[in-house]
Amino acid sequence: METSFLRTTLPTAKPLPAFQTLAPRPRPLPLRRSTIRAAITRGRKEDTVAAVREQLEGCYLLAGIRYEGLTVKQLQGIRDSLPETCRLLVAKNTLVGKAIEGTPWEALKPCMTGMNAWLFVHTEEVPAALKPYRAFQKEERLEETNDFVGAVFEGKFYAPGDFKALETMPSRAEVYAKLLGALQGPATSVVTTLQAPARDVVSVLSAYVRKLEQEAGAA
Repeated sequence: METSFLRTTLPTAKPLPAFQTLAPRPRPLPLRRSTIRAAITRGRKEDTVAAVREQLEGCYLLAGIRYEGLTVKQLQGIRDSLPETCRLLVAKNTLVGKAIEGTPWEALKPCMTGMNAWLFVHTEEVPAALKPYRAFQKEERLEETNDFVGAVFEGKFYAPGDFKALETMPSRAEVYAKLLGALQGPATSVVTTLQAPARDVVSVLSAYVRKLEQEAGAA
């Protein structure tokens, strides 16, 4: 018996589809450290300028103090000794200069060199505001190295050699007492009072008169 073999045709295998290669998504470039640092620095500078401008509101006197060589502990000690009406701020000259630009305080620019701290006095009692730092200078023997570099009071610049006029300025009570005594005396006493030296009652009395006139005009 013959055995026949059937020819079997195997199906042709279909080619596998080619894999599609996807291009990788571009990653966002990271911010450079220098860019981040510049943004932070710019923000801090703007905050400092804003802080200075805030302190200038209601300020009677602005003085610069050479603080080079002082420690953080010493600066904090000065702050603690000041009256509540005063603030001590450490800021770069350029930032303070920007804050006072176009204001009467711009007269302070001649002393904007070196490392300065800034004393903002929000009271008419100027001598009492300056006294704590003078005491600190004397105690630490820093009269020569860490003196006031200048101040502005009523739009006028006071160099370090002019501070005696500010430190000997009569208080409000003394002004009232002297004025009252002059008014109760003969007319010549009033004239004598008004002709006193600039560092005496005239400068303070004139400031009070202008203030009263401004308040009356605003009312």
